[in-house]
Amino acid sequence: MKVILKQNVPSLGKAGDLIKVHDGYARNYLIPKGLATEADEKNIKTFEHEKRNILRKAEKEHKSAEDLALVLANVTLAFSRKVGDQDKIFGSVTTKDIEESLKEKGYSIDRKMIILDDHIKSLGEFKVKIKLTAGVETELKVIVTGESRV
Repeated sequence: MKVILKQNVPSLGKAGDLIKVHDGYARNYLIPKGLATEADEKNIKTFEHEKRNILRKAEKEHKSAEDLALVLANVTLAFSRKVGDQDKIFGSVTTKDIEESLKEKGYSIDRKMIILDDHIKSLGEFKVKIKLTAGVETELKVIVTGESRV
């Protein structure tokens, strides 16, 4: 079945693309979720006009993501954790902690956008990557300090 994508779908394509997918995938997932519409003559003509609006909107979102990336590059988050032997902290700093700290500072970043190879489990300064949109990534600084030795 041929469908027209209404939104960017990572494994398929960008908004406005005309693609061929399995019937079940289109009927059971893409169309009900509003990610695509069936590609018939009427929809193709209608979507040509809408495609320009979608591209404009995507360009605007990309620009705002780039602006946010520049701002986040200068953000430093500080966490204080209890410390044991060899400067290892009890618990860890997770994506959820980073998300909450960013929200306190007024930035709305979903924790799925925050890329950590592993939880931060020691004292020090770390660079954390944030993927805002496709092609727009930034890094922010996370500093973990110790409260007291236990």
